[in-house]
Order: sequence, then C-alpha cells, then structure tokens
Amino acid sequence: MGTKTLLIAAVAFTFALPISALAKDHPLPSWKNSDSRAAIITFVETVTDTSSENYVPPADRIATFDNDGTLWTEHPVYTQLAYVLDRVKTLAPKNPEWKSKQPFKAVLEGDMKAVGAAGEKGLVELMMATHAGMSTVEFELIISDWFQTARHPRFKRPYTELTYKPMVELLEYLRENEFITYIVSGGGVEFMRPMTMDTYGIPPQQVIGSSIKTEYKVVNGAPTLIRLPEINFNNDKGGKPVAINQFIGKRPIASFGNSGGDQQMLEWTGAGDGARLMMLVFHDDAEREYAYGPANGQADTHFGRFPQSLVEQADKQGWHIISMKNDWATIFTPVAD
Repeated sequence: MGTKTLLIAAVAFTFALPISALAKDHPLPSWKNSDSRAAIITFVETVTDTSSENYVPPADRIATFDNDGTLWTEHPVYTQLAYVLDRVKTLAPKNPEWKSKQPFKAVLEGDMKAVGAAGEKGLVELMMATHAGMSTVEFELIISDWFQTARHPRFKRPYTELTYKPMVELLEYLRENEFITYIVSGGGVEFMRPMTMDTYGIPPQQVIGSSIKTEYKVVNGAPTLIRLPEINFNNDKGGKPVAINQFIGKRPIASFGNSGGDQQMLEWTGAGDGARLMMLVFHDDAEREYAYGPANGQADTHFGRFPQSLVEQADKQGWHIISMKNDWATIFTPVAD
C-alpha cells in the first residue's frame, strides 16, 4: 500500500470516528497547546489512572468552580448586579420615594459612581429591595425571564452566551472522566440555579452560593417559601471552604477561581493529600474580553480583584495562572450564523 493510499485511509478512519472518540483524543480544543492545558490533562490522567499512587476513586473526584469571572464574564459589573440595576428601574414606578433616596436615586439616574460610593451597605439595600418579599418560585420565574431578555452592554448578547468556551470544555472534560463538578460562588445561589444546567451542565443541587433567609408559610392554602430581606450566608473568601464542607462534605481535589475571593477555596483544596490542581483565570485580554486589576498594570477594580499579592501567592503555592490571552484560542462560544 502506497503512502498516498495510507493517508487517504487514515483520513477516512478519522472522519468515521464518533465525535466522543475524537474529543477524548483531543481534549480542550479551545485551549492553546500551553502549559495550562498540559497541567489539566496531566492531572486528570494521573488521578484517573488506577495504577498511579495518586489515583482517586470517582466518588472523590470533586472539582469546584467560582462563577463570576471564572466561568462567565464579570465586567463591567457582576451579572447579578446588572440584574439588580434593571430590577430597580422596573420596580421604581411602585416606589416613588426612590427618586430621592440613595442608592436608588443613583441607580435611576445612571450614576454608577454614586452607586459605588454607597458601599456594601448600599448594595445590600439594593439587593434586599430586588431579591426579597416574594416566594422562591416567583423569584425563579423573574430571574429566568430576565436571562431571556437582558443583554450585555458591550457584547449585545444574553449573559448566558458569555460563558468562557474553554471553561465549559473543561467542565465537560472533567465529567467525562467521572469528576463531580460544583459551582461555589459568592453570587446568589437562587440567582444562579435557574441557568446552570443549561449553561454549564451543572444541576441546581451542585450549586453553592450566597443566600438570604427564607421562611415557610402557607399562602392561599399552598406551602410556600418566602424570601426575607436578611442575609443568611455570604459565600465568599473564607465562606467558601465552610460551605464546601457543609454542603459537599468532601475536600475538592481541583479548584478554579479568578480573584482574591477564591484564595481560601484554593488554599483549602491544596491542603489535602495526593495530587491537587488549583488554577486562577487571569483577565489579560482587553481585545476579546477585558484586562483589569493591579496584576495587569491596570487600576484596581471592585469586580474580580486580582492583586499582585495573589500572583505571589499562586507562585508560592504552585497554583497555575490561566492567561486568557495566551492560553485560550477562543473566549466565548461564537455567535451562530
């Protein structure tokens, strides 16, 4: 058989393979052939190899992911804050006093500097006004409708389309290798749950986030959970390991974040025995997405802070920093024609 015949046969065989087989041979196609991609594949192959001393049984292959800035875009503001701003404007006709009351006045006038100046206290006030005083079912319907209609101010696409394609591939690759993937985010748990299955393939019971208190009531003869204007749990920074222990009950062997709010989750993951993988997404691609934070030589930001000290911590702890610019061939899933 000649060289040309062999080549034709090889090409024909390749196209005859099922997509799943091709994906297995070529995992993470939206990643460049970089050290970050190699680290992921090496780690997965190590912990799934039954002959390896670092083999991990499937039940213990826990991987946790932050959401904002790790799985989807978080600029110019967190997606949940974008919802809050829209919701304040929707509710304003029923609350005429907001026209002269801060921070609502600032939102209605589009004065984001004044919104920022309101600080955490002001943000909590906005959150309670837009997230409480309704049933959990009503809130889910409102959130689901918002995700259908809201558009990102720069990319003009639904927020659920602005997930990072390389990270979605990573989630799929891990699950193909019998990992259990969780979202562990500072965002509201009931804000995320309506979209995580369709967007990431992660069911609602594997989503951990911040929460407000709820109260059981019987309303018009129906058992109902009412959302109260009071913080229940802040799932950020040191809260993440606490929530992982409480809701998962096992230490992750892999964790992925993008900011100082994820540092404790990565520390907790890395403190376990055996092979571990801790990675941080670094936003350094202003052309395709955004570049921000002191570690980027940019001004500090309220959203997704990545200080230089986090770079030093990553180097000290052996964490991998994923460069969006250098490690990802694609940022978002392309718009369908």
